[in-house]
Amino acid sequence: MQSGLKKTKDWIVEFEFDSTLKKDVLMGWNSSANTEKQVKLSFANLDDAINWCNNNNFTYRVVEQSLKKIKPKSYASNFFSNRRTSWTH
Repeated sequence: MQSGLKKTKDWIVEFEFDSTLKKDVLMGWNSSANTEKQVKLSFANLDDAINWCNNNNFTYRVVEQSLKKIKPKSYASNFFSNRRTSWTH
């Protein structure tokens, strides 16, 4: 299965990891009084994301995503007789 490219062109603004997280003893969930980590904003271009950060007095760093090379395949290629498999009989 190959991943699609939908929503991969957006720029995401998200907050850094919060070191004040605490483990809930009963359920094992992480909890914090800081809810910024739950916020993810997406922008159509980098300039809009930077302008939002500047207008709201946030420091930022830009991390560009590494490009993935996708080799096109078809569903029929799963049934080719010369196909390699990772399992043996």
